Amino acid sequence: MTASEIKNILYNLENNTLVLSGRFTITELNKSLHSIEKKIAEFEGDLLEIDLDKITDIDSTGVTALYYLRDSLTEKGISVNIKGGKENVRRKLELFSPADRTGEGILAKKSFFERLGTGAAHIFNEYIAQFFQLAADITYWSVTDLFYRKTRRKGEFANQAVEIGVKAVLIVGAMSFIIGLVLALQSAAQLRSFGANIYIVDLTVIAMMSEMGPLITAIMVAGRSGSSIAAEIATMKITNETDALRTMGLNPIRFVIVPKMHGALITLPFLTIIADVMGIAGGMVIAVSSLDISPLVFIHRMQEAFYMKDILFGVIKSLVFAYIIVITGSYFGFRVKQGADVVGKVTTSAVVVAISLVIVADSIMGLIFY
Repeated sequence: MTASEIKNILYNLENNTLVLSGRFTITELNKSLHSIEKKIAEFEGDLLEIDLDKITDIDSTGVTALYYLRDSLTEKGISVNIKGGKENVRRKLELFSPADRTGEGILAKKSFFERLGTGAAHIFNEYIAQFFQLAADITYWSVTDLFYRKTRRKGEFANQAVEIGVKAVLIVGAMSFIIGLVLALQSAAQLRSFGANIYIVDLTVIAMMSEMGPLITAIMVAGRSGSSIAAEIATMKITNETDALRTMGLNPIRFVIVPKMHGALITLPFLTIIADVMGIAGGMVIAVSSLDISPLVFIHRMQEAFYMKDILFGVIKSLVFAYIIVITGSYFGFRVKQGADVVGKVTTSAVVVAISLVIVADSIMGLIFY
């Protein structure tokens, strides 16, 4: 039998039993734990029982030390059985004991399909579900706000219409004119070789009204206004302005996003029409200068190639694109987290995703309409 006493802890190691007594708390353990470790390190049996009947008090540090000793012995292949203990000691053992670790120390590697399913579920819950939930909220408040004019922010719709639409006229018109010009220029050589100069009018009119006009407008607005929406909302969230709005009983979606949605839905169709006109004007410049088609002939042929359904499809596309741009910018703005560079990152993500969704939506509507 070997008995030692250090401070208020008495430990007695005999055969396969370690008897602890006294106070097993942080004060006593600071100097005695190392001594106990040395003593049990000399144990050479296969089973060691730790008897707690004589422990008068134990705290969280004592419980941690007790399980540390157990784990140290277990790693050496020695089975440990903790027994006894007064009611207060057992209660603290249950309260502070670590979770049961009966399972394997290393988790089995997941299969490819398990990882694929887990990743798909994470993407759906973290991104897609939240995106559609925000889209539903914005749609609801955009519709209901039409019937509650008294609570609407006066002048905000006009401000957003100017910011999103009027200030974008110059860039949209210029880009559309250049693209219409380039489109006609690249087609002119081929049409001239077949003697089909006049069909440059049909090509330019149909391409601009049904496809290029709405798409150019949406891309320009996504880069200009989509980034602005994402940056504004992200900044508001970082500075806790959205929380302040909720504290005042104001819904951030209705207060901030709905005016932008209304402004985009009203102005994008007009921007699309401007893009159509400027693109056709660019095509007419090439037709007159390169294909010897007079302006009057171009206009007359344009009237024959013009169909109301083409411009109607273009307007419908512009409405869908406006909806996508505002929702995408708002989604990334609300997802912002604290940090120095987060506003730039969410702005970039909003623009890239908005343009990608616009192109996908354009492809889907192209299949539906044509």
